[in-house]
Amino acid sequence: MFYFRLMFLNLRRNIIRTSLTAIASIVLVFVVTLVWTVLWFLNLVTSEKAKDFKAIITEKWQIPSQMPYAYEASLSEGAPGKEGDYKIDKSVDAMTWQFYGATIDPEKKTRDNIIFFFSMEPMKMTKMMDGMEEYSASQLDQLNKLCEEMVKDKRKIIVGTERLQAINKKVGERIKLTSFNYKGIDLEVEIIGSFPEGRYNQSAILNRDYLNDSMDDYNRKNPNSKHPMTNRNLNLVWIRVPDKDVFQKVESQITDSPSFTSPAVKVETASSGISTFLDAYRDLLWGLRWILAPFILATMALIIAVAISISVRERRKEIAVMKVIGFTPMQILFLVLGEAVMVGGFSGLFSSVATTVFINNVAGGIKFPIAFFPIFMIPIDAIWWGPAIGISTALGGSLLPSLSACRVKVSEVFARIS
Repeated sequence: MFYFRLMFLNLRRNIIRTSLTAIASIVLVFVVTLVWTVLWFLNLVTSEKAKDFKAIITEKWQIPSQMPYAYEASLSEGAPGKEGDYKIDKSVDAMTWQFYGATIDPEKKTRDNIIFFFSMEPMKMTKMMDGMEEYSASQLDQLNKLCEEMVKDKRKIIVGTERLQAINKKVGERIKLTSFNYKGIDLEVEIIGSFPEGRYNQSAILNRDYLNDSMDDYNRKNPNSKHPMTNRNLNLVWIRVPDKDVFQKVESQITDSPSFTSPAVKVETASSGISTFLDAYRDLLWGLRWILAPFILATMALIIAVAISISVRERRKEIAVMKVIGFTPMQILFLVLGEAVMVGGFSGLFSSVATTVFINNVAGGIKFPIAFFPIFMIPIDAIWWGPAIGISTALGGSLLPSLSACRVKVSEVFARIS
């Protein structure tokens, strides 16, 4: 306890320098926490799971994937064709995506007027969509009620809060959608709700029956010129399997089936599929991981090293006196290192807690869109990142100044005084 009191008194001696060092550490820990949050989440979604994981079925030779909707029924079940084949329960473990992009103002097609829809079965949203674990039980109940309304009335849609703000619309309004990828299939819809704050702030959900029925209606009215998207209107099929063995079995069932050859399809784990989408961001993520984050950590260590070096230089006489009255070099080393660790550790803890609370509860996440992920929430693990960063950089930055302090020679110090 004596040593901790002595460290605290030494830090109070020059409160301005201590405060500036702490503020610099807080700011740098804040930046590192933001960077590590993005990298942590992307690493999480691209890591292979051993059990209860999802797979993505897409067109094999084309991006974006555009498969015939006729594939949907068989692919959603895992394409069982013979006795002993594994059959997926499509009511709970399968989901289809059809991408429908539209503008609310055909005369002024700006980013603020565009809505990008996941056209799907509404009741599959809370069962199969990623990120549902971020919502509370009451939020999920509310989403399920909205989905039930979408089933009853296929013209109803759910739109993320940020997208609603961008298009300047509110829940309860009716809008007309003019599609740019399903040209000629324009839909009239009613906004019945929005997603809770989180990764789906920019997303929207459309009942797939409305899109498919509208496609059929278009083709009935134009029997001699069917819509160009007629046999290209299924983009992704998601399936959930219990383990790796079942995945490999289902993969073989699908790839070996003669029903999926024109066009051919491929099956990959969700993590592998997401990794493919992230290829476009490879250089950016590499820079964040191997340039920005290490540079910030090195800067923190340098700031602490400079602050401790100045402190040691100012206290050479005091250190000499401490040696005279019986302090050993190891005790002095412990004191100087402890001062740096105290500043770094407490600054890091304060920064990580404040960052987590502010970003998650006030800012609504880190708005840094990458692929399908428009927002990143800071994980609870980030609370220990701050102290770990602060303590490790403090130890690294203060080691040389601490060694210099414990090597102070009493005779040289008093010789200069005399």
